[in-house]
Amino acid sequence: MISTDALIEKLDSGFVVESETDMSEDYKRLLIQTLTITADTELISIFSILDALQYVPTLNRRITELAIVQDELGHAHIAYRLLKLLGVDVDDLIYRRDASEFRNPYLMDLKLKNYAELLTLHALLDRAGYVLLGDIFHHTSYGPWKRALVKVDAEEGFHVRNGESGIRAMVQTDEGRRMVQDAVDWMFVMGLDFFGMADHLKKRSLQLDLHLKGETNDQMRQRWMKSTMQFLDSIEIHAPVHWDGEQQQYVYDFPYPCEWDETERRWRFDRPVEWTDVLARFKGHGPYRQEYVKMLRQGRETYLKLLHDEVV
Repeated sequence: MISTDALIEKLDSGFVVESETDMSEDYKRLLIQTLTITADTELISIFSILDALQYVPTLNRRITELAIVQDELGHAHIAYRLLKLLGVDVDDLIYRRDASEFRNPYLMDLKLKNYAELLTLHALLDRAGYVLLGDIFHHTSYGPWKRALVKVDAEEGFHVRNGESGIRAMVQTDEGRRMVQDAVDWMFVMGLDFFGMADHLKKRSLQLDLHLKGETNDQMRQRWMKSTMQFLDSIEIHAPVHWDGEQQQYVYDFPYPCEWDETERRWRFDRPVEWTDVLARFKGHGPYRQEYVKMLRQGRETYLKLLHDEVV
């Protein structure tokens, strides 16, 4: 197997990794880690959407949400299929792994409480996914994933536009505007969290060196804020950041990161925390993780039981 240093030299010259034989041990390890997080996130995300279907007001919009669920399942399938090519036991990941070991973001373990939150999930958090996967799509050195992400990139863009169009309709009424603002108040900071630890706290990033991604966490976070704030400003919805002309970037109007109150579902902007606390929240998972993983596995368990009964 090639050394990491030798592989980096090849990648810097434009080499594209096509199979496991092209990889160093570090490359394979980080690729599996990234694919697992992506696959788990896409898969678990469908359950909060399915649960929130009860709030969708029209049949047309409900059909759109079901199409998004189908897209997310397809995105998960792509990542799990690539993992299988790398020798990972995907059945074990999906059906036998402990629920606590799924690598999806904390937000996916929460339930949405109204239609405004569902639309905000698409407009803000699908946008975060669009930025993250878009970075991989444009910069990854792993050829099979780059080609598969052509489809994913287009569909994630559709999810964002669906959220934006629904929110633009909702804010035409005072009640709808209030609901959207309430959703943004807690979900915007969740979007910031999607991009991970601040750059100054990270050591050398092998993901960048190995061309598995092209931008740092903070660079992607800034790109997400720019796109998100352009949309929110256009509909006069507030978020706790502002543009700093001198720094030429968005800056926080609160100490980030800060404490999350899970019971009240709100941020304690007066209580700054360390990134170790944020990571502990991620690892602790949200209140509905067990329920969602159980739902994920029920269909397979029912199918296997029926298959067994037929054989007997």
